[in-house]
Amino acid sequence: MRDGLGKQLKHDVFNHAGVVIVPAGTLLTEEHLELFGKHGIEPGQIVVSATAPKSYPKSARRASGSLVQSVRKAAEQSKMLFEQTALTKKIPVMELRGTILPAVRQIAANDDVFALFEAVKAQDEYTYQHNIGVGVLSTLIGKWMGLDEMELNILSLGATLHDVGKVNIPLEILNKPGKLTPEEYALIKKHTVYGYELLKDTVGLSYRIALIALQHHERGDGKGYPLGLRKDQTDPLSKIVAVADVFHAMSSKRPYHDPMPFTEVVGQMRQGVFGQLDPEIVTVFLNGMAQRLLGREVLLTDGRVGEVVLIHPHDKTSPLIRTGSSFVDLSKERHVAIRSVAV
Repeated sequence: MRDGLGKQLKHDVFNHAGVVIVPAGTLLTEEHLELFGKHGIEPGQIVVSATAPKSYPKSARRASGSLVQSVRKAAEQSKMLFEQTALTKKIPVMELRGTILPAVRQIAANDDVFALFEAVKAQDEYTYQHNIGVGVLSTLIGKWMGLDEMELNILSLGATLHDVGKVNIPLEILNKPGKLTPEEYALIKKHTVYGYELLKDTVGLSYRIALIALQHHERGDGKGYPLGLRKDQTDPLSKIVAVADVFHAMSSKRPYHDPMPFTEVVGQMRQGVFGQLDPEIVTVFLNGMAQRLLGREVLLTDGRVGEVVLIHPHDKTSPLIRTGSSFVDLSKERHVAIRSVAV
């Protein structure tokens, strides 16, 4: 029986009363094997795959290679732009408008937020992956909120440049794998002011782009930085970038933490609404993602793979999942969550 440890069930396992005790798709643990023993289920009755799946079946992957290439090119352009800015202490506006802005807007034209996010995560260097990720996610939120073209362009540029002040932070601090010292954290926080100083007098860029760099870590309750502004003192575009920044950071692998499961990120963002993130923007973002969850294959935190078959009107990001012949209602079964969404 122990040969099945870590492997995936191909079929539901029933007890003698005909009740499913472990559904198909489950990755077997010691507890499952003990459960089978208690029910008198013999090893020969259990059908498992040869190896545990590390992700989704290939049939579930719909990510476009061209999308990944577009994001990779944009991330490389972002890297060159940041390196040039670090050397010259000036923003290369012509390159920014001629390459980065069209790239971000083109990528965001694909309304599939999950495919976009996976394409962004496929890039190697977090800093430049993050720039493009926040730029694209912010642009999507702006589209879903109905912003006009002028505001969308300002938002796309500002979101992509929100961390440009980090060019003045030593790389050994930016990429430190362990916990930052109080002095290092204080220096990191200065990237908002450094970015504002770089952007505020740049000819050809809206002053609101400088405000995004300055304000994207401000919070509605006044507990953000660098100025401790409250929600009514912060530019609306900065609030959009704050939401995209938080989502991308929590969902990504960082030097000091692994990516959080999708539903855990959503839960924390909901909690962040109370006093910190703008509730209207968070609602638009989460509703936009929920609409695109239906019909998706998802990987659950217990190893099962299933399909989203119902979005609850009262809890749009905790849907009903079909796994084999059984169902998991994430609005009721809080011990299971969506780890990631197939693209």
